[in-house]
Amino acid sequence: MSDFRAGRLDAVRAKVAALEAGGRGDCGSLPFGDARIDARLPGGGLPLGRWHEVTGEGMEAETAAAPAAFAALLAAPLVRRGWAVWVLRRDDLHAPGLEGLGFPPERLIQVCARDDAEALGVMEDALASTGVAVVLGEVGAVDLTAGRRLQLACEKAAATGLVIRRNPFGAGSGGKAHGSAAVARWRVAAAPSAPEANLYGEVVGLGAPRWRVELEYCRGGRPGAWLFERRPFEEDIDGTHPLRLVAELGDRQLAPPQPVRAAG
Repeated sequence: MSDFRAGRLDAVRAKVAALEAGGRGDCGSLPFGDARIDARLPGGGLPLGRWHEVTGEGMEAETAAAPAAFAALLAAPLVRRGWAVWVLRRDDLHAPGLEGLGFPPERLIQVCARDDAEALGVMEDALASTGVAVVLGEVGAVDLTAGRRLQLACEKAAATGLVIRRNPFGAGSGGKAHGSAAVARWRVAAAPSAPEANLYGEVVGLGAPRWRVELEYCRGGRPGAWLFERRPFEEDIDGTHPLRLVAELGDRQLAPPQPVRAAG
């Protein structure tokens, strides 16, 4: 068999394998650097070339402060590879706050959209743009059709999407989960920071910001819950994820009920 025919045959086999896998290209993964979470994710890290859903609880359905901070830290390592586009529903993204999280604002393009449909359309266009590595979008809800279109855009451009569930004017689903084409769904809430002490053991202030993160769903992975914090800036080196896992969180709903003792 000639080299030309062998090459064509290999290409056909690759296409068949992709179709058997559901048509999803493999763009690799981004490890967190901690086996407690990487072992639960397909490929040993955050799946790339797909889109993820990041949501919050309570008032976070309107402000999305904690989900946005977590999404920014997920995206920060990808910005080293290209540009980031953030599609806003309200013009309230605080660039100095992003810089404080280690996200380089000079690599960020902000676009303000009027509604969910426009936000999703801008996300698709941004994913198709040359040099864009990650696109973050604030969206109230993503139906299955829009989710599939978003996934195709991620695969075609080998870029990653992060949908931050937000209803900035108080309307919508309030953060309730819906069926979607997202590869993973993350639920994020702010958590108390640990006190920061000096060399003498004296408390001098608050430590790094922390988040309680639950992986509710992950295609090809396993759910879990963890406590994360922003890694100290002095530990920021190439290949180190800016999020540091502090502890795994147990599922209290699965804990056995405590026996009730009768009075007397």
